[in-house]
Formats: sequence, C-alpha cells, structure tokens
Amino acid sequence: MSEAVIEKEKPVGEKKSFKHFLGKFGALIGLIILTVVLTFLSDKFLTVNNLMNIARQSSINALLAIGMLLPILTAGIDLSVGSILAISIMTMGIVSVNMGMSPVLGIIVCLAVGAAFGLLNGLLLTKLRLPHPFISTLGTMNIARGIALIITAAAPIAGFPYLIQFLGREFVGPIPVSFLLVIGVYIVFHIFLTRTQTGRYIYAIGGNKEAAHLSGINVDRVLIIVYTISGLMAGLAGLVMVGRVNSAFPLAGLSYELDAIAAVIIGGASFFGGVGTVWGTLIGAMIIAVLRNGLNLLNVSADFQMAVIGIVIIAAVYVDVLRQRNSKKN
Repeated sequence: MSEAVIEKEKPVGEKKSFKHFLGKFGALIGLIILTVVLTFLSDKFLTVNNLMNIARQSSINALLAIGMLLPILTAGIDLSVGSILAISIMTMGIVSVNMGMSPVLGIIVCLAVGAAFGLLNGLLLTKLRLPHPFISTLGTMNIARGIALIITAAAPIAGFPYLIQFLGREFVGPIPVSFLLVIGVYIVFHIFLTRTQTGRYIYAIGGNKEAAHLSGINVDRVLIIVYTISGLMAGLAGLVMVGRVNSAFPLAGLSYELDAIAAVIIGGASFFGGVGTVWGTLIGAMIIAVLRNGLNLLNVSADFQMAVIGIVIIAAVYVDVLRQRNSKKN
C-alpha cells in the first residue's frame, strides 16, 4: 500500500520540481532559445560586433530596470523613470554646456536631480498616503517632463564634455564601458538585496506590507529609500544615454518605463511583490535588447517591433498570474 502511495506521489514531486526549475531558469532558457533562433535566421547576429552592440544597447534599459526592480519588489511601480531621465540630463546640460561649469558638477547634478525626484515619489507615497504608487509616479512623470520642456524651451542641448560622454561612448577592448558599468551596478544591487537588512525588508514589504509593519519594519523609510534609488538609477541611465548620442533633449526617455517594467517582469519578478532577482532582471533586459536587435537585422518595421514587445510583456505578466495562482493552490 505504501509503495503504491509513493509511486503516485512521485510524479507530483517531479512536477513541482520542474515548475521550480522553470521559475528559476525560465528567463535564461528563453534568452538562449531566442539567441539560437536568431543565429539561424541571420548570419550577422552571432558576431562579436553585433553582440557588443547588443550589450551597449541594453545598458540604458538595464540601469532603468534595476531601479524599477525595487518598487516592483514592494508591490509598487515607478512610471516616472523616463521623465526623470529627461529632467536629469537637461539640468546636466544646462550646468555643463550652457553655463560652462565643471563636467564633474554636471554629473553630480544629473544624479542628484534623479535621486531628488525619486525621493519626491517616496514622500508623496508615504507622507501624503496616496493609495498607490501608480498615482504618485504618474504625477511626477508629468511634472518632470513638463519642467524639462520649460527650462530648455523644448530645445536640445549638444556638445557635452568628454568626461560626461565617457560612460556611454568608450570601450575596453571590444566591451562597452556602459555594459561594464551595468555589471558593476548589478553586483552592488545583488549584495544590497541579499546581504543587507534593508534589502531583506524590501522583500518582506512586498510579501506582506501589513505583517512587515507589525514586525517592526519602518515601511515608510524603506519605501522612500526604494523610490530614491529608482530615481538615482534613472539619472545614471540618462548619463549613459548622453554619452552615446552626445546630446540631451527634453523628450528623451519617452515610454522607457515600459521597457524597464517589461525587463523586470520577463526576468521573473512579480507585480504582486516579494518575488524577483537582480540577475533575472538583467536577463530580462537582455531578452528585450536581443529581440529588438534581431528584428532590426531581419528588417522588421519599428511598428511591428512595438507589437512584438507588447505581446512579450502580456505573456510575461500572464505567466506571473499563473505562478501566483499555483502558489495559492499549493
């Protein structure tokens, strides 16, 4: 009798193990499959130059996505990162180009403005008790974009000093400095989320905000830190963008928040909070970059590319919903 029970239970255990494996490595498997398919479809895809181009193209979204991961881990969202990127680089342009001040000061201003708008997001959410970060970040998205347009009269700024261009422009051998920056930032975030008390609090708040509060966690303080870091990463992403194109324009970063959210969700994070990893987010950003690059090589129109990315986002969110349903059943 017991042997029969064991035989019946074994497939269930194997099924759970397979689901766990897919949940942990699904994004990586998807990236590998996508790479293999595109290698067969285009002989230009799997070349050193193209792979380094993908790494360079993915850098901006990867930096935005790692900042976006933190709000999503707390069951929140940050819709303002694209606009924060714009206001950060426009203020940097005013300081370092229009006013002719030190490029070091310009970089500090860029990062400080990004962090300041992130701090504003956190304060609006925690001190005004707005019902959801969707509301506060939607508001700051429009505020930041509006200010970026007003202070520059909607005009671009070009001719940045070399020091500001360095991160987005230079290479170490064939490897873009911007991608090396991404790897360094992701290592720091991995340590932050897995080895620090604040990192553990972020997961706890996403898992159950009320329980986290009752256990003595200062939820408001953690959320302020989360959104401040998200804004800071938007500023850093803007700095890399300026280095790539040697110009800043007030409509920069338009809809970039969507790609950042997509990268986080494709990488295995959950809109419900408490689930997600740093390296999964990087894989998600790489999937989007590889997909866009491959479609460009296949001469697929930009309009169709938008539709494909939209389908990928919907599929990723649906997988997240299924994962939540299964976890509740178990």
